[in-house]
Amino acid sequence: MIKGHQSWLFKSKPVLISSSAVGGPFEAKGPLADDFDVLHQDIWVGQDSFEKAEKKLLEDACETAIRKAKLKKEDIHFLLSGDLMNQIISSSFTARTLGVPYLGIFGACSSAMEGLALASLLVDSQNAEYTLAAASSHNLSAEKQYRYPTEYGAQKPPTAQWTVTGAGAAVVSKAGDGPYITSATIGRVVDMGLSDPFNMGAAMAPAAVATIEAHFKDLAVEPDYYDLIATGDLGKVGHRIATDLLTEHGLKIPSDKFTDCGLLIYGDNKQVFAGGSGCGCSATVTYGHLVNRMKKGEINRMLIIATGALLSPMSYQQKESIPCIAHAVSFEM
Repeated sequence: MIKGHQSWLFKSKPVLISSSAVGGPFEAKGPLADDFDVLHQDIWVGQDSFEKAEKKLLEDACETAIRKAKLKKEDIHFLLSGDLMNQIISSSFTARTLGVPYLGIFGACSSAMEGLALASLLVDSQNAEYTLAAASSHNLSAEKQYRYPTEYGAQKPPTAQWTVTGAGAAVVSKAGDGPYITSATIGRVVDMGLSDPFNMGAAMAPAAVATIEAHFKDLAVEPDYYDLIATGDLGKVGHRIATDLLTEHGLKIPSDKFTDCGLLIYGDNKQVFAGGSGCGCSATVTYGHLVNRMKKGEINRMLIIATGALLSPMSYQQKESIPCIAHAVSFEM
């Protein structure tokens, strides 16, 4: 049911009955390595292009999530998936492999929670029994499309972020033991006029703040309702801006409760500049590390706000600014 102006309250409490996280060799060296189901030691994932490698990551994530749910592909009513490639080819080609009904989505790096929100809505409205939400990214396919091929050796500023090579997937059902998906807040497009593709955190922070504020207003809850609030991939720069903006707007979230998936996945590794990013960032951290923490009893309630920069190579070349969006989903045990 609609709650407030832009939130859904899922009365039946759809259940995330399984989830999976798949990563590459760089992710295997990070602090969250133990929370991945599959870690590939080859950046090519045995394929002959980085785009095909990303597709393989997403296929692995979807198939692993289905297997962990003790289901077959034929049991999945709908796959909802998105990625960063032109025409979301990673998701569409994965849907070709799985052979299940498919709804492709594009919210850039917000796609993970956009897909999960829609997958939960389908289950809550009794229009599906099992849905599969997924998202992926690959460092080298994204670099080639949005910035420069890595062979160029182009230097980056400290505000730049490292696209995660990974994919995450989750199976949502009408029954199970939890975590339960209790609500979702659908974000608005926010554009503050920034145009630097090497400073995504600053561009996306206002969109994250707008969705967080809308969530608390629509659901009539306070920040202390949640044990953890995590944005998708704001990184160091964006997370600091979001924290300052929330404080200015009267929403002070304690630092031990407010984090970012782009900060968690690589820790203090200086090689990633301001932190992690990409559709695979919030997908792998949420469906791996954070869901595992919930199942261990370390987190009872959490809110994930996946953030996305809705630019394209074409819009950047035409000197457009970067419109951004954020979608939030709440989880409870």
